[in-house]
Amino acid sequence: MEQTDLKGKAAIVTGSSSGIGASVALALARRGAGVVINYSKSAQEAEDVAAEARKAGAKVAIAQGNVAVDADCRRIAAAASDTFGRIDILVNNAGTTKFAGHRDLDALSAEDFASIYAVNVIGAFQMIRACVEQLRRSDDGAVVNVSSIAGIEGLGSSVAYAASKGALNTMTLSLARALAPEIRVNAVCPGLVATPWFTERFGVEGLERIKDNYKKTAVLQRVADGDEIAKSVVFLATPDSRNITGETLLSDGGLRLSIGGLRA
Repeated sequence: MEQTDLKGKAAIVTGSSSGIGASVALALARRGAGVVINYSKSAQEAEDVAAEARKAGAKVAIAQGNVAVDADCRRIAAAASDTFGRIDILVNNAGTTKFAGHRDLDALSAEDFASIYAVNVIGAFQMIRACVEQLRRSDDGAVVNVSSIAGIEGLGSSVAYAASKGALNTMTLSLARALAPEIRVNAVCPGLVATPWFTERFGVEGLERIKDNYKKTAVLQRVADGDEIAKSVVFLATPDSRNITGETLLSDGGLRLSIGGLRA
């Protein structure tokens, strides 16, 4: 099937200096969309992604900002409006976590929950609010929230992370109803994704062990990379999915099908 041309469209991808966000930003750029690359701390990485997007022929803006801060969200939205004069696509990819065993209830504080929710849930809401009027003016305004299988099955790096992604999934449903028919709102829920984020946390050998364990559990016996998840995100962000809203798409290698044998 021929891919939809996104020339003349404009997209914001939060947390797009590396990992899944960078893959999504580059995939949209290669389709012809103008892209806002957002970062919180990784300025050089954002510049590198922007350079790749420009090589693909895309017009690019870079916007620093922490989505947990409403003023930053409005500044990121303004970067798109000022550069492109429109916003057609918003991908809420920025996220954070704290690693804590699910059985260790003392490993998480109220402050941990608040900081994780501030980025993973409130940040996504604030970005949608900052972009909503421009999205409504688009002929196919689309929001894609990058969530996680953790929010469906209660797994992942910590209870707080899983709970935040569960809240993001519920918010996806709520806003899909509230913003229709002008704006579609969907979510992608990856399983394990081999990105630099895991390598930085666990090292190369540690990531390989995690991948091996995941493959033993997921029925497809494989682990996706950021580019593969980006394909699902871009599908939901474009008119190729014009008849879909309020959907939570799992891209987990079939982990959920064998989840009964997994323990948090």
